[in-house]
Amino acid sequence: MRAVVLLLLVAAASARVYERCELARTLKAAGMDGYRGVSLADWVCLSQWESSYNTQAINHNTDGSTDYGIFQINSRWWCNDGKTTRAKNACNINCAEFQTDDIQAAITCAKRVVRDPQGISAWYGWRNHCQNRDLTPYLAGCGL
Repeated sequence: MRAVVLLLLVAAASARVYERCELARTLKAAGMDGYRGVSLADWVCLSQWESSYNTQAINHNTDGSTDYGIFQINSRWWCNDGKTTRAKNACNINCAEFQTDDIQAAITCAKRVVRDPQGISAWYGWRNHCQNRDLTPYLAGCGL
């Protein structure tokens, strides 16, 4: 029982919720601004609506797949969670790597997603809340 409690505490301690400007700076440093024509504001908006900037975000979909991490990367197409049937794993990565404080793996896979023909429109959060909208508030006050 103590081991379970310890594991839960370690998992909770590794959860990270970014501040908006902190995430914007991190994404900019990782070369996301303008990557494949996607603005930094688009990435920050997408992250807000997909995960509320939370690296531990998880969403179970009706098709049996799961979305993981700050970008909510899907286990049917992009990563392997060992549970999703017919998974493609196009990023060649374990989905658990998207739920760590270090978002480099998520950034690398997100770049792979936008190279796909769907591009950033692969994310429902972006289509429903960011596409064709004024995104300047997402970078306001960040000094970028």
